[in-house]
Amino acid sequence: MCSPGEAPPGPAPAGDLPPEWETDDERMAFLFSAFKQSREVNSTEWDSKMAFWVGLVLARGRRRGAVRTCLRELQNGFERRGSVPLGLGTVLRELLRRGKLQRESDFMASVDSSWISWGVGVFILKPLKWTLSSVLGDSKIPEEEEVLIYVELLQEKAEEVYRLYQNSALSSHPVVALSELRSLCAGLCPDERTFYLLLLQLQKEKRVTILEQNGEKIVKFARGLHAKVSPMNDVDIGVYQLMQSEQLLSQKVESLSQEAEKCKEDARSACRAGKKQLALRCLKAKRRTERRIEELHSKLDAVQGILDRIYASQTDQMVFNAYQAGVGALKLSMKDVTVERAENLVDQIQELCDTQDEVAQTLAGGGINGLEVDSEELEKELDSLLQDSSKDSLDLPPVPQKVPSAPISDAELEAELEQLSVSAGDLAQKTPSASSEPKTALGLNL
Repeated sequence: MCSPGEAPPGPAPAGDLPPEWETDDERMAFLFSAFKQSREVNSTEWDSKMAFWVGLVLARGRRRGAVRTCLRELQNGFERRGSVPLGLGTVLRELLRRGKLQRESDFMASVDSSWISWGVGVFILKPLKWTLSSVLGDSKIPEEEEVLIYVELLQEKAEEVYRLYQNSALSSHPVVALSELRSLCAGLCPDERTFYLLLLQLQKEKRVTILEQNGEKIVKFARGLHAKVSPMNDVDIGVYQLMQSEQLLSQKVESLSQEAEKCKEDARSACRAGKKQLALRCLKAKRRTERRIEELHSKLDAVQGILDRIYASQTDQMVFNAYQAGVGALKLSMKDVTVERAENLVDQIQELCDTQDEVAQTLAGGGINGLEVDSEELEKELDSLLQDSSKDSLDLPPVPQKVPSAPISDAELEAELEQLSVSAGDLAQKTPSASSEPKTALGLNL
């Protein structure tokens, strides 16, 4: 990216830039200008310009998927009509202050590991840059070729490397060769420098440890998503050597199998040509090769059996540790619990329940204000009231049914009117005598 000999990437595609990039020349002239020496001069404009470039720089890194960048690469990426942003150095310094970016030299110096032993030849660092960075901190504007790292993107890609290993066939072994891991991550890491940066991030998180053994670098992963890797020990090295032996024996068996097949074909060709002696020699070579294959198969089975026993012992150890942790937790949870205390507690609960029942019975059976009420007497009184109410019920005439009305003639109406007049005259004559009867009855009663 920013290393010597690498061509810097070209300008960003038009679709990756904001809409005003090509339409608003006045706005872009303001954004491409340098920042004021002090933010206090015009804090609104300063913050607006900073927010624009911070979002654009971080979005460019995430879009490209590259964890490394530098000032020159960003200037080339944001070139517009022959002009480059004059304030990108200030933007990068602000991102360094916020922790969104980090100098590559500072990142590698912060990893507590012997990275030089396995990273030599890949990272070429200048001690002067380390000294200046440690003295000036993030207040210094990065140089054009100084490599910077997208912190969040580096962490995300390191997590992808770990998940890629967990989902691969290599995860059956805690220790893998660095070359095998590099081949596994070829699609995720475009270059070797990025691959080592991701391993450094994992080593910083204590999820991998790296060791050089007999001129070959080996990597040990933590067993579990949230587990911490243990230091490389003799068992890990022995397992790795057994794995290498298994791989070499398998390759040798494959090679001898091809050789035996070739001897068989040569014997057939010699028989067709009438060369009996040559055919016999080819068959003897085939028999010798097959015996060597059988010997190698027995050795390969022995190595695989040892590996299986080692893996089984590791599983047993993991189960034992889980049981031990469970027993310790159970002891702590049952620390103050005994059978005597449990029985005493149950007795106390029973006594309290009996007391509560007695209190409830007392409250339900006692009279209030000295008045004792007998429920049987109340029921008898209620029955007598019901009987009296049934005797006093009124005998009402039945409700007349409504007869549907029919049309009436004028002659019928006149006849009914005459009957009403005669009835009214008779009622007026009978009224005095009728009214005197109650008075007579009243006088007799007195």
